[in-house]
Amino acid sequence: MVLAMACFSIEDAFIKAAAKTVPLGEILFLFGFFGSTLFILLTLHRGEKIFHPSILSRSILIRTISEIIGRLFFGISLILIPLSSLSAILQATPLIVVMGAAIFFGEKVGWKRWSAIFIGLIGVLMIIRPGANAFQLGSLFAVLGTLGFAGRDLATRAAPKILSNIQLGVYGFFILMPTGLILLFFNNDFANIHLPSSTTSLQILGTILFGFTAYYSLTVAMRIGDVSVVTPFRYTRLVFALFIGVTLFGERPDTLTLIGSTIVIASGIYTLLTSKFT
Repeated sequence: MVLAMACFSIEDAFIKAAAKTVPLGEILFLFGFFGSTLFILLTLHRGEKIFHPSILSRSILIRTISEIIGRLFFGISLILIPLSSLSAILQATPLIVVMGAAIFFGEKVGWKRWSAIFIGLIGVLMIIRPGANAFQLGSLFAVLGTLGFAGRDLATRAAPKILSNIQLGVYGFFILMPTGLILLFFNNDFANIHLPSSTTSLQILGTILFGFTAYYSLTVAMRIGDVSVVTPFRYTRLVFALFIGVTLFGERPDTLTLIGSTIVIASGIYTLLTSKFT
């Protein structure tokens, strides 16, 4: 999960940089095309079916819809608000996922883990600081993206076991292509599609490689680990995003943001310790 969060943060940075010169819909389409191609090659190498009958299952359908919602609104908000702020909002995902795991999968979540997760959410609120600017359009899109990603993670947990992590990667990346087309349509960006420059092409390549690694790592974590244990480690994405935001995009988090980030990370570590010793 930590590896996935690090790679997702780097992927976000590449998308944010590439979107300055190329429409976001085009980036998502290329991301989906080449990412799914990599997973298809791995699937064929393993002798597995690309289009397995289980892809018509309810959990895969929910996963697909959630993926579209998450990727679409997260991508839009990535352009509208700072990377560090977006990642802070995204930290609400663990709370939603753990609640879903307890409700739908019957996972046991003791009061200590619940307390740690809620304390982590307080840390997120310290970063966001709801107020006059809390309901700007970019933040609302980020919340919708967060709900989509939480649904995707839960559906990944419920996906048919006969489907490998590689096969799930094929379906997850493939859906990015229609998602990119939807974004191009609503933004009326088809006329702005063009061949990326060499620099932008490298940024898109970085998006694909790090996104590939992140997606596979996240899928493995959500399928083999206790959801209520591994999910809080999504909080580490905030640390990576803060570092990238400061060093690459000139963002300057204030003291309250740093304190909130510390609380978020501490809650995740405490959750792991609680699951081991109680």
